[in-house]
Amino acid sequence: MQSYILMLIQIIALVLAFISQKHEALASSSLVVPVNKHATANSLYSTHASFNYPQYHQQNLLIDLDAPFMWHSSFPHQESCEACPNPVTCEEFQCTDLRTTFSYVSPLCPQPTNNSMYDEYNYCEVCPVNIISPVTGECSQVITTFEQFMFTRSYGGRNVIPHNLYVTYPIVGSTPPWTFDPFPSSVVGVIALSSSPYALPAYLRNPVNRIIALCLPSTVSTPGVLFLGNGPYYLNPESNVDIRSLLSYTELLKHPKSFGYFIGVNSIVIKNRSINVPANATTKISTLDPYTKLRTDIYNDVVRRFSSVTKRIPPAKLVAPFGLCFNTSVNGAIVGIKVPDIDLVLQDGKKWTISTANSIKQVTGDVACLAVVDGGPTSEHAIVIGTYQFEDNFLLFNLENSTFGFSSSLLHRHTSCSSFNFTVNQ
Repeated sequence: MQSYILMLIQIIALVLAFISQKHEALASSSLVVPVNKHATANSLYSTHASFNYPQYHQQNLLIDLDAPFMWHSSFPHQESCEACPNPVTCEEFQCTDLRTTFSYVSPLCPQPTNNSMYDEYNYCEVCPVNIISPVTGECSQVITTFEQFMFTRSYGGRNVIPHNLYVTYPIVGSTPPWTFDPFPSSVVGVIALSSSPYALPAYLRNPVNRIIALCLPSTVSTPGVLFLGNGPYYLNPESNVDIRSLLSYTELLKHPKSFGYFIGVNSIVIKNRSINVPANATTKISTLDPYTKLRTDIYNDVVRRFSSVTKRIPPAKLVAPFGLCFNTSVNGAIVGIKVPDIDLVLQDGKKWTISTANSIKQVTGDVACLAVVDGGPTSEHAIVIGTYQFEDNFLLFNLENSTFGFSSSLLHRHTSCSSFNFTVNQ
């Protein structure tokens, strides 16, 4: 009798655990995937997603905050669209839309035509659209299809929930594998996280909101994390602190020629000295630029001021592409250096603080450099904030209300972007 009662208790416990997990899955409002840093000269980052044609497969995709739509290596590697599922035809409005409004813009790209895409019945089966490689800048063409795009893990606010399938059906470009020759190893596509109506956020539906939370790792050995959807978000070891409580917020600005993300920066402050940023200047956030680029007039002022406040640190011979470097060797021993913070003062008075971990790059054993570069005197954007400046910072792009949330360095909070617990609690 006792064994029967014990067995009954165990069954009830299993049922309750299943119901609890099911409730957590249904209530989940976020998808979660790891973010990998690649050991390339331009420090690119990728994540992965799954496709369901012609069979379930996962692909690593380059993270691009500016791309107007997603594209990847076709599977299997076909050169035509004979095997494509649900192709976008030339007659569909999405084809014209993608070509004229949401295509990549470059003088290197010829105008796409249908000439080679008609079948024997004079019907255009597929829609070729231009793309530009974010690695080489070269132009190519993809054929566009409606694809089944899947994420297999969600986040319940505390734990990763496995096998909680989320499916969406974006338009995705398909291209032969040689398009990705200069990409990091194993990366065979681009995941567009921009504000374009053909980028991934536009296809997110209830319960997942159009909110992107990105936390780039500073190491290639341990991944960072990408959340799609509203929080809460937790990082170890302070797993009881919702990262949203650490964020400051500012307005996201629109740009007439880009689907990327822009904020207003009024000035750059270094040790109580303010460097003015012209009122009409644009500031872009980029996952493709490894270091912050400053227009020459701003760059010169920043380097001059930073040099002035770091006079006690021995200078070193410059290492390209940097314009200010320091000697970190003392009597043959490598020492760390501490430099003043750089504050980006935003349009609403908020400050995005860039501390030593994000401003100084150790480029050789005994040389470290100020990790900003000269963007040229006529650069389109006065400031482009590169990835080195927001590694181990928590960034939130809210397309629901056009706001941008930022944490500054999480290292000051004794955590990092590599501290997310991807372990599944069964």
